[in-house]
Amino acid sequence: MKNELRLLNLLCFLAALLFLAAAIANGIFAGQFLTTDNLFITLVCLVMAGVFAAIPLLQMKEEGRLPIPFRKRIARRQETPAAISGSSSTPVLDAHGRAVPPDVRAMLSNMRPPSANE
Repeated sequence: MKNELRLLNLLCFLAALLFLAAAIANGIFAGQFLTTDNLFITLVCLVMAGVFAAIPLLQMKEEGRLPIPFRKRIARRQETPAAISGSSSTPVLDAHGRAVPPDVRAMLSNMRPPSANE
């Protein structure tokens, strides 16, 4: 199954390159490029190249072999300080929404109000 998938991705990639080469050749060898026929042929070739290139790219993205720019930076921003430190409790935030340092958090946990039983 894995070899069949590699062969399919290779054929799709080669077809995308072929359509891209056809679009470039049409642009270079056409007498007047800005005619309706030449623009249509170029557009069809580029769309077909995009369709055939999307298949291997989506497969690589699904397997995690395609790096997506800026994705790690966004994921780091969304991590909470509690997730970074390894504790499962929700982080304590100050008045400005910033995470409270661990030593202040420990002091706050020691200063909890007494329960009604005490």
